[in-house]
Amino acid sequence: MLVAALSAVVLAGCGNPASPAAPNATPTTTAAAPAASTVHNAADVAFVQAMIPHHAQAIAMSQFAEQRATSPQVKQLATQISQAQGPEIAQMQAMLQSWGLPAQPTSSAGTSGTTGMNGMNGGSTSATPGASGTSGMPGMMSDQQMQQLSAATGTAFDRMFLQMMIQHHTGAVDMSQTELRDGQNPDAKALAQKIIDAQRAEITQMQQLLTTI
Repeated sequence: MLVAALSAVVLAGCGNPASPAAPNATPTTTAAAPAASTVHNAADVAFVQAMIPHHAQAIAMSQFAEQRATSPQVKQLATQISQAQGPEIAQMQAMLQSWGLPAQPTSSAGTSGTTGMNGMNGGSTSATPGASGTSGMPGMMSDQQMQQLSAATGTAFDRMFLQMMIQHHTGAVDMSQTELRDGQNPDAKALAQKIIDAQRAEITQMQQLLTTI
């Protein structure tokens, strides 16, 4: 009996050091994760640097809608867009910082986003919401389009906002698909997929709203 008891104690003692061994393997696996997020290529940089002013213009358009829209559904959608894209801008600025790049200015994008962006200038002055926006940045509105939106009222504003934002979202989806195809950074690619999913859903919502306004 005494021998059996001693054997049990010895076996129990031998088992204890094995328990801490498992957690020791975990830090080795997770330590590499932060380093992976800094891996990026030119496509990642182009995506983030273009999407920041693209988002900034969408927020500016949404702020117009929050003040001027007559439809409660349009106002709600505008708030939804602002609340989603504001944090995404902050996320993208943080990406640039982690890549050793300067923050992207957003002040010039409040109206058209056509200045200060990799030499991009407003490539279109068309007042038609369905027309192409800034050259090289899919879906961007021209200064003239933004001025028309800010001057519109009533149902005309609601329809113009929805038409312009559908175009704007379509451009963002195109840019995001390019990032998924050509990008390398996992965080940027995950954000691109998030933008595609969210903005496609909002495009469908806006198309439905247009049939009721």
